[in-house]
Amino acid sequence: MTAQSIETAATAPQHGAELIVPLNRLKASPKNARKTPHSPATIEAFAASIKVKGVLQPPVVEVERDGEGVPTGNYLVTIGEGRRQGLRLLAKRKAIKRTHPVRVIVDAENDAHEISLDENMTREAMHPADQFEAFQRLAVEKGYGPEEIGARFGVSAHVVRQRLRLGSAAPELMAAYRAGTLALDQLTAFCVSEDQDRQRQVLEQVGPHTPAYAIRRAMTEAKVSVDDRRVRFVGVEAYEAEGGGVLRDLFTEDGGGWLEDVVLLDRLVGDKLTGLADEAREREGWKWA
Repeated sequence: MTAQSIETAATAPQHGAELIVPLNRLKASPKNARKTPHSPATIEAFAASIKVKGVLQPPVVEVERDGEGVPTGNYLVTIGEGRRQGLRLLAKRKAIKRTHPVRVIVDAENDAHEISLDENMTREAMHPADQFEAFQRLAVEKGYGPEEIGARFGVSAHVVRQRLRLGSAAPELMAAYRAGTLALDQLTAFCVSEDQDRQRQVLEQVGPHTPAYAIRRAMTEAKVSVDDRRVRFVGVEAYEAEGGGVLRDLFTEDGGGWLEDVVLLDRLVGDKLTGLADEAREREGWKWA
């Protein structure tokens, strides 16, 4: 079907007609079953997707009529309000014009409230595991970095890094998560490290019913927390400058982590203590310290 541009306010398109309508002639339908507004994050995600890929699924609309039953020239969006708001956000940011052409489909037969309810009730959300692995494929197959993926889907680069880490979990962990025998907080605890062999080892060691904090502790038992007094004494920067690896926790607000090379850390502690002792000897004129 070829989309037709709207003609006059008095022209009422037939059911199933595909039209090209200016964005500023699309209005929210009062019959939309979704009364809870879309969150700013959701609208941001719609806008990001539309900016990169366009509107992949045309909104469904009905003709707006005045009190006399005459078409006003505007259209009420019964399915696709999130897409409309995403477009409006792009227009507000001057990324598109207020009159940006939008392809829509007219529904002149079904009850607007009912089809809106049907659209929301029959939609099944993607399982988070599918999303994690889809982001991972974009990174591996397309070469997209966290910033680019985030821009394409309206989420922060940090959120993308979290999902990429989860998407690279050992297959056994992902299968357990899909089956519901492993909760998301447990999966994130396993994914504090990208080492799949270590993930499998800990899974076999603690089982799938262990609390997340215990899993995280098992995953990092041979490492030193950044809160350790030795780390505070030496400094993470000095440790990294010597080639020491740091295991960063992407799933905590404080962005904590663990130092992986304990031998290097202890050597740096010893070196710094020796240096401080030498300085004290020179400053105080001591013969020993």
